[in-house]
Amino acid sequence: MIKYLLQKEFLQIRRNTFMPKIIFIFPIMVMCVMPWVMNQEVKNIRVDVVDIDRTTQSQQLVHQIEASNYFIFNGQKATYHEAIKDIETSKADIILEIRDGQYLIAANAVNGTKGSIGSAYLSQIVTSRQLILYSQFSILSLYNKGQNYKVFMIPALMGILMMMLCGFLPALNIVGEKEKGTIEQINVTPVSKWSFILAKLIPYWIIGLLVLSLCLVLSWLVYGITCEGSLWLVYLLAILLALFFSSFGLIVSNYSDTMQQAMLVMWFFVVCMLLLSGLFTPTRSMPELAYMTTYVNPMHYFIDAIRTVFVRGGTFPAIAHQVLALSVISSVMAIWAVKSYKKNS
Repeated sequence: MIKYLLQKEFLQIRRNTFMPKIIFIFPIMVMCVMPWVMNQEVKNIRVDVVDIDRTTQSQQLVHQIEASNYFIFNGQKATYHEAIKDIETSKADIILEIRDGQYLIAANAVNGTKGSIGSAYLSQIVTSRQLILYSQFSILSLYNKGQNYKVFMIPALMGILMMMLCGFLPALNIVGEKEKGTIEQINVTPVSKWSFILAKLIPYWIIGLLVLSLCLVLSWLVYGITCEGSLWLVYLLAILLALFFSSFGLIVSNYSDTMQQAMLVMWFFVVCMLLLSGLFTPTRSMPELAYMTTYVNPMHYFIDAIRTVFVRGGTFPAIAHQVLALSVISSVMAIWAVKSYKKNS
């Protein structure tokens, strides 16, 4: 029975003029465009320098700032008052004043991100310069040695694609059948709930895994970035995430009567799970109440685990906790998806 139901689902997907295009074009666009856009590095920070000391060391520091790829050197100003006028007229973002061996950094924090990160960059240059003068030191970057932000974001983008394709598409599929009335024909057949739900889920699991494979190939071809750990672990995590979101999408569709309802409910939960997953910012920097939500957020476990495998080359024991959590949450949602489907036979 399930064989014919799967044939029906694949025929529906193939005959849909829009679905095949979104399945293949959407991942390509995300993988080729988003790693360049979702970059939290701040560059082109305009700096005014007020060097009162005029020593050899201070001039070397000025030249180091001038050579940095993160800053645009606005030139040296005679006084701090003159430099602050550039800040007030938005001609400069940061001022560095050097006086009596002391360093003052003043940043325009109207744009808080640019002000704080720009100040951190400048502070790092000043601190490293002082350490070079007075001691020997070295910096060792583990795992992502080039500190390439794309290495950090590509595994997360794979999770977003799995979430969008395996979550939204099954939800819209069932609600679409409700609106057309075709689901009533299934309800009066002897097809069991489990067979019906599996027939709805399996095609999108297959699509999700194909999209994941496409993402891995694009990551290698476009950026030269490959997985440091086992690909089997990446696929295991993807299967568990696909099970969760496809089940969640079916639950939403079971309680929705129209596509608009399903889309709004799905979008609400998806945005919350994304923002609270640690995809963009570390979860430990969140308020305590927000951090507590990560214990039931499958995206948090997935992002943490896939970055461990993809970037650090972690083995199964390193992600066993995340795999267990994803398995439990996904199983609960799958059972709920079946129980919440109302079938009148």
